[in-house]
Amino acid sequence: MDMTKRYKAVFFDLGGTLRIALLDEPYMKHARRKMAEIAGAGMPYEEFYQLVEQRYEPYRKWALGENKESGDEELWCKWLLPDYDPARIRQVCHELSFQYRQCKGRRVLVDGGAEVIRGLHQRGYRLGIISNLIGENEVPDWLEEDGLSQYFDSVILSSVCHVRKPCAGIYRLACQELGVAPADCVSVADNVKRDLAGAAEAGIGANILFDSPEKKHPVVVTGPVRPDAVIQDFREILTLLPPLK
Repeated sequence: MDMTKRYKAVFFDLGGTLRIALLDEPYMKHARRKMAEIAGAGMPYEEFYQLVEQRYEPYRKWALGENKESGDEELWCKWLLPDYDPARIRQVCHELSFQYRQCKGRRVLVDGGAEVIRGLHQRGYRLGIISNLIGENEVPDWLEEDGLSQYFDSVILSSVCHVRKPCAGIYRLACQELGVAPADCVSVADNVKRDLAGAAEAGIGANILFDSPEKKHPVVVTGPVRPDAVIQDFREILTLLPPLK
């Protein structure tokens, strides 16, 4: 990583980077039950969850293939519950997305995450989030509840802008929101194929690859795009990015 260059902004990926999913079975079971309840499932909640899982696969194939993401209403009314009362589903689609994601784990800020966010902000960096995920409200609500929203000037979610990484457009959109040139930005993320490729195509100045605790195997970089730094401890970011002021 070019330590002589002064970057101006840092973009964080969420899943596996800024937030880690913990497999908390009671928490996940409650989410499965809640999801069936608010949808008016009319069947055992575990059966309903399996139905949603089966229907999610074609959606995921489409999303990955097209680098697109549906908003909550389209996701649930078109893809996941097209045979349910659309008026009801439209009313609860945001909560359905939230509960469905909780079925996969209880998300917590990565160890050192708050320290890094506050530290970079104090050092003069503009901060943003660029994340592929379903659900339009979960991230803004989480940032507000955890007192972190004040640190982020841009939050770009695929479920809101309808474009997924590795599409370069999602990075360019984030840079436009901050008013910072891509070359003056740093991306912090954990996925080699998705995050490195998209950021490089968009002209992002530097890529920090986080060897996430969620990873079951060591990070291996084999493609032509290489990270500028690989970190195991999130706090290493503060070593790599000196104060701007």
